[in-house]
Amino acid sequence: MIRVDRLTKKFGKLTAVDDLNLTINPGEIFGFIGPNGAGKTTTIKMLTGVIAPTSGQIEIGGFDLQKNPVAVKKLIGYIPDDPYVYPELTGREFLWLVGQLWETKNIGQKISRLLPIYQLEQIIDGPFRDYSRGSKQKLTILAALLHQPQVLVIDEPIIGLDPASAQTTTKLFKDFAKQGGAIFVSTHTLSVAQDICQRLGVIDQGKLIFEGTIKQLEKQVHGHHDNLEQLFLKLTRHE
Repeated sequence: MIRVDRLTKKFGKLTAVDDLNLTINPGEIFGFIGPNGAGKTTTIKMLTGVIAPTSGQIEIGGFDLQKNPVAVKKLIGYIPDDPYVYPELTGREFLWLVGQLWETKNIGQKISRLLPIYQLEQIIDGPFRDYSRGSKQKLTILAALLHQPQVLVIDEPIIGLDPASAQTTTKLFKDFAKQGGAIFVSTHTLSVAQDICQRLGVIDQGKLIFEGTIKQLEKQVHGHHDNLEQLFLKLTRHE
């Protein structure tokens, strides 16, 4: 569903992403983790077409992103780390706007099916300026799902969410993958990555230094550890 071939992004003399190669299949949740400044957000911006790569190729759903940007973006639902919303719009108006931009059919019906996921019916007609950070995040997640994408690209999915909403969100992502969707998720919440991801990629200083399962990561760092955080720290600190 996602194929990245020799993807590179340079900002002047800085190489933010260096010769990245990845393949993510339908039904798979792929975790992309790394220290601050490692190249995670730059990769996400390239995958979603926000910025162009310096070199390399991105294919999503069989379409080349640079040659067919509109076709690719129709397949993607993007959940950013900071939920950008229009403060004067209501939540419902925001979802309608997103639906119209995606040329989604039966927008009202789809909104009605999505709202109970987070029990947002009571606040959906209030302006965004009155929403909490968590409620804005929930509406951003629902907006990404509104046009029924085949791929979710996610940057920090549960920041600002209470524990119950975080649990609802992880179940939502698992169900999306079970239905054949592919998810590329970047997060510093390694317990979430450990819970939902079948495979992981670890990026450090722009380079992919590991790709595989947690068991394969244990072998690479020589030994069992209690959790993904310990494995990650050992790998990136070169202990």
